[in-house]
Amino acid sequence: MEERKSLNPYLGGALAGILLTLSVVFTNNFFGTSTTLVRLAGKLESLLAPSHFASLKYFQQIPPLIDWQAMFVAGIFIGSLVSAIVAGDFKMQAVPDMWQKKLGPSRGKRFLAAFVGGIIAVIGARIAGGCPSGQLSAMVQLSLLGFIAMPFFFLGGLTAVRFIYRGRD
Repeated sequence: MEERKSLNPYLGGALAGILLTLSVVFTNNFFGTSTTLVRLAGKLESLLAPSHFASLKYFQQIPPLIDWQAMFVAGIFIGSLVSAIVAGDFKMQAVPDMWQKKLGPSRGKRFLAAFVGGIIAVIGARIAGGCPSGQLSAMVQLSLLGFIAMPFFFLGGLTAVRFIYRGRD
C-alpha cells in the first residue's frame, strides 16, 4: 500500500497566514474559535432557560450570536471532511488505527481521553485568552500574549503526542 505524503507544515503555516490576511482585509475578522462553544451554549440556554440566561452578565457583554466565528468553525469541519474525502483518507471509526495500535481498542478509554483532553484544551484556551487560532491572530497584531501563549500550545501538543504515541514505529 502506498503511503500518502502529508502537507508540508511550513506550507500549511504559510497558507494559514495568507488566509488570515485575506480574512482581515476582506471581512475585518481575525481567526478565533474558543468563544464559539460558549456563545452556542448561551444561545441554547437563552431558548431553554430565558430567565436564567437574562441574569448572566457575561452574555450582556458578549451576546450569544451565531456569527462569522461559528461559520469559521463549521468551515474547519467541512473543509477537513472534504479534504479527507478527496485525499481518500476518510473512514468512519471510533478508535483510530494508531490509537488502537498503541493503547488498545477500548472505545470508552478513547472517549474518556478525548473528553478530558477537550476539557483541558478549552480551559487552557480560556485562561490564555484564546485558542491557537486566536493566538495566531494575536501574534499578527503583535500582542505579547500571543507570543507567550502560542509556544505553550505547541509544547502541550508535542508533549501529549510524545506521551501517547511514544515509540511509534
